[in-house]
Amino acid sequence: MGQGENVLADSAELAPDELAAPGAQDSSESNGAVELSDADDGSPEPDIADLEQEGEIAADYIEGLLDVADLDGDIDMDVEGDRAVVSVVGATLDELVGSRGEVLDALQELTRLAVHRQTGGRTRLMLDIGGYRAQRRAELTELGTSIAEEVKRTGEAKALSAMNAFERKIVHDAIAAAGLRSESEGIDPNRRVVVLPVG
Repeated sequence: MGQGENVLADSAELAPDELAAPGAQDSSESNGAVELSDADDGSPEPDIADLEQEGEIAADYIEGLLDVADLDGDIDMDVEGDRAVVSVVGATLDELVGSRGEVLDALQELTRLAVHRQTGGRTRLMLDIGGYRAQRRAELTELGTSIAEEVKRTGEAKALSAMNAFERKIVHDAIAAAGLRSESEGIDPNRRVVVLPVG
């Protein structure tokens, strides 16, 4: 599998980056969440108004969860590319992220389901809490670049530790930017990126 196919597989796997209508499942990659490949589902790209509506629905849902849990947090809505992004910032939100972002991933899926119930359509909405995803993206980009340099130097393939789809996609992108190929192998939750030498 070439880099383009790998990135397509990992970007299409929606965990925690994508969600389809309940029951849809992408066979290439899965972390146990409801997922769908958006590579060839034939759906039109959402417009800004639709994405803003998704963000508002998600923000209302998250605000309700925070109220029930008696947690304080400021909610910010944005649109990045073809997805709505809802970010929650607060001093006491670490428990909503969990170990390696597992609680955050679950909350994101619940939020996507809440959006789906109101809009009837699939959503690629991303939820971030306390800047976890932004920080993780920076860490994984640095890791991918570092591993690419190591593989270039040694000429030997290197397998990384298991990651979810969101994490693998970031690493694949960093490896490609460094001029190398990578593949995902294994089955979730033990699916991992393998960085391949040139040649």
